Amino acid sequence: MGRWKPGAGDRLREAALSLYLERGFEQTMVTDIAEQAGVTARTFFRYFADKREVLFDDSADLEEKALTVLDGLPATTSALDAVAAVLDTVAQMVGGDRELARKRQAVIMANADLRERELIKLTSLSAALADRLRQRGIGDVEASLAAETSIAVFRVAFSRWATATDDQDLQNIIHQTLDRLRTLATSR
Repeated sequence: MGRWKPGAGDRLREAALSLYLERGFEQTMVTDIAEQAGVTARTFFRYFADKREVLFDDSADLEEKALTVLDGLPATTSALDAVAAVLDTVAQMVGGDRELARKRQAVIMANADLRERELIKLTSLSAALADRLRQRGIGDVEASLAAETSIAVFRVAFSRWATATDDQDLQNIIHQTLDRLRTLATSR
């Protein structure tokens, strides 16, 4: 494979996921990933800070798009409706390939450090959403609850979607999960 062949980032992601599933995350080295992708370890580090980031490199883009969605909503949008709009965007970004999502999740769930990294990324997203909701004039408690709720709804819906045997898309499952939460919140 030539040194300048395009698509190195995608090849590195595919190689890493394949090796993580085959060997395990801890047993896979950056040099293994680079070799399988047909690039050097130096090229790997041009794309990713470390081998964990192969699984999480889209987090910043996801957060940026989520905040952009919030910024585009009318000022009168409730906190819960605002995070519902954010969840639609998240579903569009991560819900395109269920098999890839299942593989990625299997790698993450098999490694405590990766589970921790995922929680850190989700916590960062929640904090950013809460801050932006506060900037929109939503009260502190309501902003925090709405942001944390969005993460809980996403995690439950994503798990349901990733393990589902039917062909429902992630966005529909997120809507169902959010509706169940609203029902739960209004029941006695």
